[in-house]
Amino acid sequence: MKTTPFTEKHIALGAKMYEFAGYNMPIEYTGIIDEHLTVCNAVGVFDVSHMGEFWVKGPHALAFLQQVTSNNVAALEPGKIQYTCFPNEKGGIVDDLLVYQYDPEKYLLVVNASNMEKDWNWCVTHNTVGAELENASNHMAQLAVQGPKAILALQKLTDINLSDIPYYTFKVGEFAGEKNVIISNTGYTGAGGFELYFYPDAADKIWKALFEAGAEFGIKPIGLGARDTLRLEMGFCLYGNELDETTSPIEAGLGWITKFVEGKNFTNRAMLEKQKADGTDRKLIGFEMIDRGIPRHGYDLVTETGEEVGVVTSGTMSPTRKIGIGMGYVNPQYSKVGTEIYLDMRGRKLKAIVVKPPFRKMD
Repeated sequence: MKTTPFTEKHIALGAKMYEFAGYNMPIEYTGIIDEHLTVCNAVGVFDVSHMGEFWVKGPHALAFLQQVTSNNVAALEPGKIQYTCFPNEKGGIVDDLLVYQYDPEKYLLVVNASNMEKDWNWCVTHNTVGAELENASNHMAQLAVQGPKAILALQKLTDINLSDIPYYTFKVGEFAGEKNVIISNTGYTGAGGFELYFYPDAADKIWKALFEAGAEFGIKPIGLGARDTLRLEMGFCLYGNELDETTSPIEAGLGWITKFVEGKNFTNRAMLEKQKADGTDRKLIGFEMIDRGIPRHGYDLVTETGEEVGVVTSGTMSPTRKIGIGMGYVNPQYSKVGTEIYLDMRGRKLKAIVVKPPFRKMD
């Protein structure tokens, strides 16, 4: 298994380790519920160094990104970030990703660890305009510092005013004495906070500085288990669950990152444009359990009479709500908020109701 610059620290701290996307990663430390609530109420640190990072540079960078991504990259400005996806030729999604604009000829793509090699090959084979591509994944480490008190801990370590980094923007500067650290605000937890990108040789120094600065705020290392429950409480999609090679961004409710602007002829635009106009055969929904039960990936969603109308893509017991929550694809007629559906749990029908995420009650 591959390691990150922090793998030995996770093991030394007693984390439960597990293979994820080819990496030896921490799944939990003190327990998923405890870690989830730490991020909601204080501050937690996720090692996300397994993510992939690609540079796209040169005079043809924008033209390339307009071809391979669904969102309108031309709308970006230096210091801004965009959520987008790589559509495939069949109406599905190669991956969802973030695009950071440094300047009009320099972009950073942040892709999912499990799709890193696939994404790189996709970019290389679809680079028909001569953009400069560089796979920097092995030369970057990343920590996501999340929670309402993250800004208090992090501000002690940089002169950059973190309040000047609103959602989906970034700055580059000195952090914990290290130069050229990317500090961004994209958050996959819904609890606030920032991501730090830096060279792997700075990992020990930054980790130590973070935990010293955050000690008074109850900082803890957090595993991938709580990362999943946190994103699910927000209704955020996860590749491999809500998104894959067979799910279109329109079905997944990602029409807002699929921009049919003039001159942007991205992969499979015509089919996705038709889906947006005509509708799709299924829609992604959020639902809460009325009956007691925990939805799980792959469970069928049915009507009261047992007719199959969809399938669960993600589910858990909400740590903040103490009820079962989930996401899944259903026939469009069952997608309206307030519709009652049933979870087929090994032959038992348990009642649920369609809701609009986030599931977590936000202040």
